Amino acid sequence: MDNTEERVSNISDEQDEAIVLEESSDDSDDSTEDMLLDDLDPLWDRLSEASDDDWYPEVTPRKKKRSGLSAVSPSPAKSCRSGSPASVQSSKGKARKSSTRRSLPFSNNISEKKWRSVDEPDIEPTQPIFRPKNTPGPQLISTATCSPLQYFELFFSKSVLKTILENTNVYGAMRQDGKKMPWEDITIKDLKSFIALVIYMGMLKCFSLSDYWKTSDLYSLPYPARIMSGRKFYKISGALHISDPKVDAENDKKRGTPEYDRLCKIKPLYQDIRDACRASFHPFQNIAIDERMVASKARNGLKQYMKNKPTRWGYKLFVLADSLCGYTWDFFIYEGKANVVESKGISYDSVMILANERLLGSGYKLFVDNFYTSPKLFRDLLRKKIWACGTVRSNRIGHSKTQAPRGNIRWFREEDLLFVEWKDKRDVLMCSTFHKAFNGDTIKRNVKGADGVWGPQEFPVPAAVLDYNKHMGGVDLSDALIGYYTVLHKTKRWYRSFFFHFVDIAVVNAFILHQQMAKMKNEKPLSQKAFREALVNELASPPPPVRATLTPYSHLPKYISGDSTSGRRRCKVCQNKTPVMCVTCEIPFCFVPKRDCFTKWHNPDSSSENEND
Repeated sequence: MDNTEERVSNISDEQDEAIVLEESSDDSDDSTEDMLLDDLDPLWDRLSEASDDDWYPEVTPRKKKRSGLSAVSPSPAKSCRSGSPASVQSSKGKARKSSTRRSLPFSNNISEKKWRSVDEPDIEPTQPIFRPKNTPGPQLISTATCSPLQYFELFFSKSVLKTILENTNVYGAMRQDGKKMPWEDITIKDLKSFIALVIYMGMLKCFSLSDYWKTSDLYSLPYPARIMSGRKFYKISGALHISDPKVDAENDKKRGTPEYDRLCKIKPLYQDIRDACRASFHPFQNIAIDERMVASKARNGLKQYMKNKPTRWGYKLFVLADSLCGYTWDFFIYEGKANVVESKGISYDSVMILANERLLGSGYKLFVDNFYTSPKLFRDLLRKKIWACGTVRSNRIGHSKTQAPRGNIRWFREEDLLFVEWKDKRDVLMCSTFHKAFNGDTIKRNVKGADGVWGPQEFPVPAAVLDYNKHMGGVDLSDALIGYYTVLHKTKRWYRSFFFHFVDIAVVNAFILHQQMAKMKNEKPLSQKAFREALVNELASPPPPVRATLTPYSHLPKYISGDSTSGRRRCKVCQNKTPVMCVTCEIPFCFVPKRDCFTKWHNPDSSSENEND
């Protein structure tokens, strides 16, 4: 069964989603569970500075029994759309519970007389003329040759790193104020090495952070210790700060007022990443908007709960991605219910914010799921010269309760909107502004014949279903690329979760730019793993070790502290502790018969000769 068949076959399993912390224009009949979850918002606001567990890389967690709400899935960033068009559910169970959750209502009590059969001809609507604001693809010189680091610096530029560095040093000094050990300012090189190790940890998972610096035979990972000591890595991760602490203090005084900015601690990097994503690439004609969840257990008012999702607790982002390559072109963070009178519901507002025709251009084809689809939204997008296609929840339009054969199609039009109902294993309901009801397309399904033998059989399928399955997965593709080598970690501060996710976005978008540029030059692109490995090496860029030539009286061993029992340090060669160091190099080496690292380092030729003997 091909990918299209798999995607459509999941139609029967999709249920109407109930977005429990959602803004809606006509939510007068909220269920008891929704009311209970909404009441949690003030509690999260008061606990915004509470911390998570200790800082560890995200790995498969131990399963814990919990009462009440379930724990966060370790999956870092997953799309909040079920990957296929919506199917009609029965009036029992969860479908009834979610039937009142909608942002913009459809016409109710649609007469059965409106529906037309597939035999009745439909007039094909005027197709959009694609006029993008910029040439689709990477906004770089086509003949330019860039390294992975140069692609990454399009998002984490020198000015961005400088801002993070300054704020981290200020915050670190504040934390160490009055303590025995004063804060030592870190440099740009230290910050780059820190980011390099964070990306490296996404490729090579260990259960505990300290495992990366262990010297036992089970671990023995020399690369992290060569880039940075574990103590320094802990120091930077504990002091990492995106915004100016003075600005944070002023903003905290406004807590509880309309002027309070809930995203103040991530604003500098948040705005820069969004601007860089839009400036470095321009989407092709097919685009998709969907939700993304960034897993977190932090007790913060920004955290959302979405039931029946792999990532139930976390931060919700609304993302616009290119359907062809999965490039994250724009996104914004959901801050909770707004008290704006003009708001028409988050499903409507999020699309209107992201689908900006002034930045995109005209003639785009937008694909959304049943959380967003509404007649008003599609008509307003059409006025902006953006065409749309999406699934429809079964409770929003009238649908046949009688049995129909598989592959049956019926439709009706309301001005510029086409509504199509297609019978697969379950019913599929679509709404589109640029499709015709039926173009003669077919799809293969394995069905059981009268003789009990399974075999392929072709069924008619609307073009809207085929296009939706092909182009809706832009955000899913982006989430998958992030999930393979995610750098997301558990952290003590909520804003650091966003820092790690912004690194994820920057790395994946940089990789997609590399792919697109290689495609334009007819070159073979690197795999994402090879791209990340090259990026880590460029960010860390450890200086090659300089081996000195042993000459009389130039390199001699000495005790580090004048005593063989104190002042022990790690040997440069074998990483074991030693009290001896070189007088000239000032590097610790083992200097015992079984581990003569001092001679091996200064005269590698003699050590190889001894091994041959």
